[in-house]
Amino acid sequence: MLTARYYDAVLFDLLTALLDSWTLWNEIAGSEERGHRWRAEYLRRSYETGEYRPYQALVAESAALDARFAQLQPWPDVQQTLMALQAAGVTIGVVTNYSERLGRIVAGCLGVELDVLVTAERAGFYKPHPRTYGLAIEELGVARDRCLFVAGSAYDLFGTAKVGLPAYWHDRLGMTPPAGMPELIARERTLGPLLPLVLR
Repeated sequence: MLTARYYDAVLFDLLTALLDSWTLWNEIAGSEERGHRWRAEYLRRSYETGEYRPYQALVAESAALDARFAQLQPWPDVQQTLMALQAAGVTIGVVTNYSERLGRIVAGCLGVELDVLVTAERAGFYKPHPRTYGLAIEELGVARDRCLFVAGSAYDLFGTAKVGLPAYWHDRLGMTPPAGMPELIARERTLGPLLPLVLR
């Protein structure tokens, strides 16, 4: 096994980088088109909100979504990747726009214990506010250039760039990059290429 590390820690977006939340949103919305519109509106509202207010207030029809959060499934390569990172001595964590309660429920779907879980509720701000990422880095106890962030949404990349975190975009669905997107370490459809970047 590779033991030399280029990064000492990896932070992940929880909702999209690690979990297949798209399927659940689409099922509740009634179609893929409606699910994508609903998700886009939620993302717009959370990224424009900045300072934290209750997560459910941002998500229309949140009761249906809330009741099924525990059903979320990791993307196929997630557990294997997380366990390989931990076996190599890399600390792992997530930064999420969820509340504390929902963050813990959803993180439990991973089946892998995390070293750090930072929610927007605890940080006091929604991503991409720098405080959310900064708090996670503080709790990991690593230098920023030794911590890689794995984004599920391109909007995270604007926040990580502000705090000097190198970023890997796990673009599972092949989304259209937003204008002015910051530079990346990599943009991939799977987590497969992540390990060679971290464990050099």
